Amino acid sequence: MASYAPGGSGSQISPEDLLTLLAVARLGKFTAAAHSLGLNHTTVSRRIAALEKGYGERLLVASPDGWELSAAGRHLLPVAEDIEAALGRIDAHANSALSGTIRLACPQAFALEFAVPALTRLQHSHPGLQFELIAATQRARQYRSGVDIEVVVGRPNAPRSIAQHIRDYRLQLYASHEYLRSHSTPTTIDDLAEHRLIYYIENSLQVDDLDEAGSALPRSKGFFRSTSVHAHVLATSNGVGIGILPDFLAANNSRLVQVLPDEFSKPVSYWASVRHESLRNAGVRSVLEVL
Repeated sequence: MASYAPGGSGSQISPEDLLTLLAVARLGKFTAAAHSLGLNHTTVSRRIAALEKGYGERLLVASPDGWELSAAGRHLLPVAEDIEAALGRIDAHANSALSGTIRLACPQAFALEFAVPALTRLQHSHPGLQFELIAATQRARQYRSGVDIEVVVGRPNAPRSIAQHIRDYRLQLYASHEYLRSHSTPTTIDDLAEHRLIYYIENSLQVDDLDEAGSALPRSKGFFRSTSVHAHVLATSNGVGIGILPDFLAANNSRLVQVLPDEFSKPVSYWASVRHESLRNAGVRSVLEVL
């Protein structure tokens, strides 16, 4: 791809370097940008250095949220987006107006129940879109980078990103029919102290909304703990104890029945955190819409 000199100067700016700047601006990390472009970290660093030398100004500044665009970098951003759009029009399939790779991180349950069905439908409509899905239940951190969209439990406090509400659900108590036939059915919250509770490992996630659900219940005489919510559902279905489960995973499970529905039902929300630069990508906006 040909280079050009800004303002007729002798310094050359490569369109590949501008596309590299665009990837770093969206993902916040050289390593993530390198992965999305099929390059290595050293090549990304060299391209950014060459671009800053050719333009004559610093284009990126370090922050707790990863690399951010400087004022000069923001000035170049539309130019890089125009190049990306032009290449997209050349490479796009006849039935696809969207292309490129979108990186999404989200909790395991959200990935399997909501993200995968939505993304596969979108990919059928737009074959030029590629997805990388990272399943991880993490706290709503103040600073994040490395993905285009991160879905978390609870509203994120990320001042340099856009927070968008995705959907609500409830954490409720469930047990299997077999378990309730062989154990006393709890009639109050205090009765749970005589049962084995199934939930996350204490302090393993540091997600406030999830931690609060567990701390609201009395200390039980036994437990089954896992970082996998699907392990919670399976253990509860197999009669190990009483599980604290998302309603969207348990309500339609014929092996489970809700316990203490009038005494325990914690509302929880999924939120998306998106960097401002990523939101300018039509593919990212389309993913948020289908989610």
